[in-house]
Amino acid sequence: MSEFDDIVRITHGQAELTDGWVIGEAVNGGIVMSLVTQAATEALAAAGSHTDLVAFSTTFLATSQPGTVDLETTILRTGRSFSTAEVTMSQAGKVCVRHTATFADLDANSAPIHREEVPPALPDPDQCAPALRMGFAEKIAILDRVDIRIDPATAGWAIGQPARDGEMRAWIRFKDGREPDVASLPFFLDALPPVTMTFGAMGWAPTIAFSGHIRSRPVPGWLRMRITTNNVIGGLFEEDAIIWDSRGRVVAQSRQLAGVRMPPAPHSAPVPSASETV
Repeated sequence: MSEFDDIVRITHGQAELTDGWVIGEAVNGGIVMSLVTQAATEALAAAGSHTDLVAFSTTFLATSQPGTVDLETTILRTGRSFSTAEVTMSQAGKVCVRHTATFADLDANSAPIHREEVPPALPDPDQCAPALRMGFAEKIAILDRVDIRIDPATAGWAIGQPARDGEMRAWIRFKDGREPDVASLPFFLDALPPVTMTFGAMGWAPTIAFSGHIRSRPVPGWLRMRITTNNVIGGLFEEDAIIWDSRGRVVAQSRQLAGVRMPPAPHSAPVPSASETV
């Protein structure tokens, strides 16, 4: 069994988060989303309902630490086409996460394709920059479990040359050989470094709210991923993510609102006054 399957295993409404999936001092939000999705999946399976995740919305109320968490699941609806459950995750009596997930039959909703975004062109994985070798990776334990290869064209921030264009592209997969599946997609959607690193903001970017959609069941192989932002305002930014599988099919997409501490903006030359231009 892979380390991912271990971390999302639930016993009698509880799970054990470990320090192998932390970023700094907090457990990665993507792992938390996969865990609470697993709780919803198991509840709906026990009710004889849908078990293919198609949409989810997660609100992070507090950071999660390594240790025991309690999961309380409520089935909100079971229907012929869609079923929905809500999960509350608590730690030491404090609510950390509220998660709503909707399930359906993915195979019935993955075709025909009327319009689909094409994947970005990337160098082969061995021509890309391994995230584990970058200076920011010291306190990111998940990089021992997930293999991230960043397109060098979007990795200038790692050598002190941020492009400030709000885009990062990468290949991603588990290091232990576990193939991607629907259960792992919420994790992958939040596994890349924050897109604000392309502006030189090298610190943690805590997620406030996250919504995701699963569009197709991934096939084995590398996943290709792109994250972007168009609005970094004050201490908040949105990050949009899209994942393609090895066929080039869109398998997942998401948007999150997160916090950031931005570095000072590059200085620009002052604009001359009207009198100075005469």
